[in-house]
Amino acid sequence: MSQLWRKKPISAFEEDMKKSELKRVLGKWSLTAIGIGAIIGGGIFVLTGTAAHYHAGPALALSFLVAGIACIFAALCYAEFSSILPVEGSAYAYAYGTVGELFAWIIGWGLILEYAMGAMTVAVSWSGYFNKFLKLFGIHLPGFLTNDPFSAGGFAINLPAFLIVWVVTYILVIGIKEAASANNIIVLLKVGAVLFVIFVGMFYIVPANWVPFIPEATIIPGEGGKPHEAYGVMGIFGGAAAIFFAYIGFDAVSTQAGEAIDPEKDMPFAIIASLLICTTLYIAVSLVLTGMISYKEIVGDALKAPVAAAFEKAGQPWAVFIITAAATVGLISVMLVMMLGQTRIFLGMAKDGLIPPFFKNIHPEYKTPYKSTILVGFVVSVVAAFTPISLLGDMTSFGTLFAFAMVCGAVWLLRIREPQLKRRFKVPALPLIAVLGISTNIFLIVNLNPLAQKLAMSWLVFGVLVYFIYGKTHSLLNKSVTQQQS
Repeated sequence: MSQLWRKKPISAFEEDMKKSELKRVLGKWSLTAIGIGAIIGGGIFVLTGTAAHYHAGPALALSFLVAGIACIFAALCYAEFSSILPVEGSAYAYAYGTVGELFAWIIGWGLILEYAMGAMTVAVSWSGYFNKFLKLFGIHLPGFLTNDPFSAGGFAINLPAFLIVWVVTYILVIGIKEAASANNIIVLLKVGAVLFVIFVGMFYIVPANWVPFIPEATIIPGEGGKPHEAYGVMGIFGGAAAIFFAYIGFDAVSTQAGEAIDPEKDMPFAIIASLLICTTLYIAVSLVLTGMISYKEIVGDALKAPVAAAFEKAGQPWAVFIITAAATVGLISVMLVMMLGQTRIFLGMAKDGLIPPFFKNIHPEYKTPYKSTILVGFVVSVVAAFTPISLLGDMTSFGTLFAFAMVCGAVWLLRIREPQLKRRFKVPALPLIAVLGISTNIFLIVNLNPLAQKLAMSWLVFGVLVYFIYGKTHSLLNKSVTQQQS
């Protein structure tokens, strides 16, 4: 049992930083843009409609506030950790240095669930917006090229989803600087579109749509037709759990530590700044959306593109063009950051010997983990092309919430065990923040779709089996301890 809880020494992390072959080219604003690039996407352009109609009603703004508060506790803890251990691997690396190897493996396995399924979900969402964009020009792709075989009931391939994943894969392979530059441009376009929605949409708000702001709790048909309780105070929390997928971007910042110019200083800034900026934008957009269109009218196609539907109802078809174009371009950066984070988690785990060395091979010219990037691109593209993506949003949220809760506990544990460590950022009132972070994230896990909970737990159990079959015996930390004992 002692082997399962062995910790990687802080000095070993510092040695990894010195040996890193990755290019350090990211400043604090590029890191902040990476966070914003991952956060702004499906949350505003897709999930707002679902959360308003099935969970919170006009109180959707409060759902975003609750989710934002749950995130800020975790973000503060991430910020302190990133100032101590500025290495790729995110929460996985933090746990390895504080709690132990098995615990770190479980978190790393959960992050794989978060990033991979997040990228798959966004790829399919992008395909939907891309098809809607083409239809604005009278271009209609055949149904068998825009659906999966299960939904189509016969041969079909979601070709746009398949192709866009390979475009993103190419960008990631040729270099982090190029990927960051592409992301910065897309983020500017996305933020501009979001501000457009807020400042133009506010002129078409019908205050009656906000009354009552917190609808009375009632039983309504759920997304699968099964009755469930919606609205009221619990509906706000249900909405927060449903849209939590929209907040997973800020922790992706912590996976880029190996490419940050001054990670101890810039990582905490980027993590907190990206979260605060996006939470403010989310709350504003949700207020405008539920003011422009009644939550009861967000049904059918409006659920897939609620913001565009709101402007259509307001009689502003020209705005639909702008929003659809922005969503189509904007979702690309979400995929880019999700897949970027995925490969850096693999890189951290491979350096520790817990997964095969294939995942840590760096391209001699581009200085990127190109083999794992291509593998991730292959898996994400195939699943997105041939699988109906339902429940993946909740499963992604499970992995995220799980990691957030563990980080809150781990940073508190490290503060107690090793108070002498240099910390360029310290969480204020840490015991209180840690307890609030753990409790709010676990509470939101409980409010996720039950089937998604079971599938995610099955994934974690499978991950534990993989650890005992491969990771435990190939662990470099295990080998070094064995050599010392012999």
